[in-house]
Amino acid sequence: MASKRDYYEILGVSRDATEEEIKKAYRKLALKYHPDRNPGDKEAEERFKEAAEAYEVLRDPEKRRAYDLGGHEGVAGTGFTGFSGYEDIFRSFSDLFSEFFNFGGSDRYSEFYEPGADIRYDLAITFEEAAKGTETEIEVNRLVVCPQCQGTGLSEKSKRVTCPTCRGTGQVVSSGGFFRIATVCPQCNGTGVIITDPCKKCRGEGRIRAKERVKIKIPAGVDTGSRLRLRGEGDVGLKGAPSGDLYIVIHVEQHEFFKRKGDDVYLKIPISIAQAALGSKVEVPTLEGPKTIEIPPGTQNGKIFKIKGLGFPNLRGYNRGDQIVEVEIQIPKDLTPRQRELLEEFDQIEQEKQKGAKGFFHRIFTKHKHQRQKHKAKH
Repeated sequence: MASKRDYYEILGVSRDATEEEIKKAYRKLALKYHPDRNPGDKEAEERFKEAAEAYEVLRDPEKRRAYDLGGHEGVAGTGFTGFSGYEDIFRSFSDLFSEFFNFGGSDRYSEFYEPGADIRYDLAITFEEAAKGTETEIEVNRLVVCPQCQGTGLSEKSKRVTCPTCRGTGQVVSSGGFFRIATVCPQCNGTGVIITDPCKKCRGEGRIRAKERVKIKIPAGVDTGSRLRLRGEGDVGLKGAPSGDLYIVIHVEQHEFFKRKGDDVYLKIPISIAQAALGSKVEVPTLEGPKTIEIPPGTQNGKIFKIKGLGFPNLRGYNRGDQIVEVEIQIPKDLTPRQRELLEEFDQIEQEKQKGAKGFFHRIFTKHKHQRQKHKAKH
């Protein structure tokens, strides 16, 4: 396991840095590595979490003193073990992120802390793509950070002022007898602040709707109804809050010949009467290309053959399924004179073979005859 970096080094400050210097350094890093400005960037994600952990320790006099004396082990002794994820960071630093995005008072941050919505995308793929996996690119219509104001909702000359109607609380209270009713402030819509000159592109929201291309990797073995979750690829959060997730719902198109049952692939193949009777080698299609199977002499209609390991990969990493091949003996309809002649000759030989032999029909007729005799004897 890699050792943690020095907290002062992470923030780029000296060991005798002031509280304001530490705060300023963290602000710079938080804005640079914010998840909404670096979607899908794992390195930026780690830098964002790393900077948050360093700031949490160095801004607190007790934790900072423990760190200066005992390093990371010293901090562990204070009970701080890091952050579990983005939401944990945003909640812990709600005051600070309000300030970063020019919101003013911390008591109103909860009004703006609105994570982005999740998005569902239904994706149709072929039978072969489901079996082998594939990479593709889709177009998603989602809310993204406004490129003009960088998510602040402000124009270059704008500023935020406390709402005069609710005095920054976001609510107006009306009294009626013994009752007091609080409603959302109609002037600031519950934000507690008024933007004097909002960004014209996003109208002060900090987000705009746009179509963006997203690359996705579909693992081998998915089936209709499988869901893939892409974290942070949904709508961007409001004013710095985390983005929602993108859920890809898979729909596998039916195949002309193959059918899927669990992880096995089923296929019916036609063979002639001669192939069934004499035996033959038959080339059958599989997901991995043509394979040859041996049809033994005397094969009956509906006979099942199994080709190991040529089904679907198991999504949970278990063994791969098999390909199940069922033969269907095809009875010819339009016989040529020569074919008819040969079949009639074949039939005559079969009848000769059956003379004196206790075959199928002989057993049926004999059983029926004994039943009639037994019935007469009773009466």
